[in-house]
Amino acid sequence: MQIALVGGTGDIGEGLTLRFGRDTDHELVVGSRTAEKAADAAAAYEETLADRGIDRSIEGADNETAVEGADVVILSVPPYHAEDTVDSVGDAVGDDAVLVSPAVGMQGDGDGLHYHPPSAGSVAALVADAAPEGVPVVAAFTNLSADRLTDLDEEFDLDTPLVGDDDDAKARVADLAEGVEGLGAVDAGPLANAAEVESLTPLVINVARYTDDLEHVGVKFV
Repeated sequence: MQIALVGGTGDIGEGLTLRFGRDTDHELVVGSRTAEKAADAAAAYEETLADRGIDRSIEGADNETAVEGADVVILSVPPYHAEDTVDSVGDAVGDDAVLVSPAVGMQGDGDGLHYHPPSAGSVAALVADAAPEGVPVVAAFTNLSADRLTDLDEEFDLDTPLVGDDDDAKARVADLAEGVEGLGAVDAGPLANAAEVESLTPLVINVARYTDDLEHVGVKFV
């Protein structure tokens, strides 16, 4: 599959690119607002993998070019940039592509992080409202720490819940997720359940903050 990581120069984009680059043979394209920034990031990711003996080619392009021909488009952008990002690349997204939303709206205070969804009810719903007609949206990777993804010495034994209204799209994203060593994918139902899935993220972060020896806490369904 060809995987486009829109906003792939950020933390979550870096982490997912490195994991996909190490553990899968999918074609990877890192997107950014400028092709130069994307190319620089892609080269840095290649170097990180090369240091581990992995010879991997990763492309870099502006976001609109990155999504052309992609089978899966991962919107690795901050939650309140998701709608504008979809608007900016929508015309280039193929009819057979799947949009993946890993973003979670959160606000922090002295007590911790709290789920703060947009008016659409979830970031995934916001993306779905902005998506080109007929292009399915799947929420996935919402509960994964960018720091842990980026640290390739960190071993996973985690699951990521998936929500979406198109079963074939969810199956495609599940195959992508399960290609990452130690990561499983579980079906959490339709897109209407995205708020419940996204709200796991501040919970996990707060548990890590307040519980000794659980700084690497994650979600595993057994």
